[in-house]
Amino acid sequence: MDVSRETSPPPEAAAIFGGRLDVARRYADLLATEGVVRGLIGPREVPRIWTRHLINCALPAAGLPTGISVADVGSGAGLPGLVWAIARPDVRLTLIEPLLRRTTFLSEAVDQLGLSNVEVARGRAEEVAGEYDVVTSRAVASLGKLARWSLPLVRSGGQMWAIKGSSAEEEIAESLAAIRAAGGTNPRVASYGEGVVETPTTIVIIDKAG
Repeated sequence: MDVSRETSPPPEAAAIFGGRLDVARRYADLLATEGVVRGLIGPREVPRIWTRHLINCALPAAGLPTGISVADVGSGAGLPGLVWAIARPDVRLTLIEPLLRRTTFLSEAVDQLGLSNVEVARGRAEEVAGEYDVVTSRAVASLGKLARWSLPLVRSGGQMWAIKGSSAEEEIAESLAAIRAAGGTNPRVASYGEGVVETPTTIVIIDKAG
């Protein structure tokens, strides 16, 4: 497999990552090689690593306030946490992941990419101590479960950002009781990337009650 050809960034990647494009490119190559070998990403995902994964994750990073702390729950191969750390070096990321083989990959990726704004924490969300301005996740669980896991890690006045798909509004309606029980309020859908990519990224944003 010609990894360099398979993981060539599309034209819009330069506008999204700016001067960090080379770091993003090295991460894409890492996902396409070690990520596949270690079972963190499927071989069929390699041709769409940029469009379906890196760009999809990177678009919302532009909406993060400057200098905040972020936790990525169930980080897996680093989506979206490592992508946010690449796109926003001013933001401090903690990647929370319970599986050893995944945290090993994440730690190695942080070192290889030279990311000084990332900490890897092995464990489940409920086992991690700390409060963060934003807690995010992608393709981890239903919104109700995510609220129970994520909102306790959000500081008072902070937010939970869950990357979701086209059924985000329906998930909010189904999960309102769980969101409120976990201390969440004002759940809403935000979209990032309109006019930049064909399929914008959909995020459910939930405020942590003060």
